[in-house]
Amino acid sequence: MLLLFALAAGLLVGLGRAGWQHRPYQSPALRSAWLAFAAFFPQLVVAYLPATRYLLTDWLASIVLVISLILFAVFAWRNRHLSGMPILLAGLALNLIVIAANGGWMPISPQTASRLTGNDVLGLMRLGSRFGQKDILLLAQNTRFEFLADRFLLPDWIPYRVAFSLGDVLVGLGIFWLLAFPSVAVKAIPPGERVHLDYI
Repeated sequence: MLLLFALAAGLLVGLGRAGWQHRPYQSPALRSAWLAFAAFFPQLVVAYLPATRYLLTDWLASIVLVISLILFAVFAWRNRHLSGMPILLAGLALNLIVIAANGGWMPISPQTASRLTGNDVLGLMRLGSRFGQKDILLLAQNTRFEFLADRFLLPDWIPYRVAFSLGDVLVGLGIFWLLAFPSVAVKAIPPGERVHLDYI
């Protein structure tokens, strides 16, 4: 949800800037866009679709999630010349580090999880079990790179409840920047030929 918000906000700002400057909005010229779809599809199957998320064992699903993150990172690296992509790539790297170090799942502490579900629901779960879509319930002292875990929450005045990581913040910021301030890729220009760039 946070990433969808970043995408929508970035697109709105980008369209607003284009309208203010009286020019058409130019979307980022992405390389290997198929990699992004190939990376998201495994997450859709093992984390988001109720009909398929339990078809794989947790062990196999965790491997699929790590591979998905690696594919996203390759996609971001291929497009690192675009504005926002270095930030997005840094966020993916942080998430990949903490997920790979904790068995292929994003760790979340019982204290943070209880603010999402309440203590009654949390009491039915055991440590080390899968929590939500891509998290695993771990004590902070048993979590590797705990500062990179899902440990942040939205303010209480926002009705939507979700935990997110530092990596998620950077990924969201990168997506926003990519769409709000898209850069123009400049190709080699033959001698004597003029070119006009509206913006960079």
